[in-house]
Amino acid sequence: MVSREKKRSHGLSDQVRAMARAKYVQPAFRAGRTHFSIPVRALMEDLRVEGFPSNHYPQICSALQTTKFLMENGLEIEGVDGPPSKMSQTVVVRYRVEDAKANRARSGTGTTDERDDDPQARAKRLTDKLRGLLKEELAEYGGGEAFLRWIRSEDGNAA
Repeated sequence: MVSREKKRSHGLSDQVRAMARAKYVQPAFRAGRTHFSIPVRALMEDLRVEGFPSNHYPQICSALQTTKFLMENGLEIEGVDGPPSKMSQTVVVRYRVEDAKANRARSGTGTTDERDDDPQARAKRLTDKLRGLLKEELAEYGGGEAFLRWIRSEDGNAA
């Protein structure tokens, strides 16, 4: 069972990530920027307006550096400026955008409707792409049977 404190912490981290996305990530995507940074002190000021508790700088720093935040937004950390602990109000996290095209879709400025996919629709779309790639690969070998013969010949079991 998850403790009340752990639930509260999780909710606060989600709040940090949502505010960071709204105030920093999406504007950077819309502007077409491939590099940007988030100063923890400025983000804390934005969060306080929303009722976020004071002096939770380590939680803010952690939430901005989690794999979850990076993957959801297609980011990589370029560097973290500040003290060695990387957990202070003076920290500035510098990001690089991994895939600008995908992030335009995420920010609402792209031309694709991929950002509206539910999990099933996304899975189907990705599976269809894979099917297309496999079909092209098989065609290069002269069909499925020829492809299997080629695979078997590589194992020393030539047909």
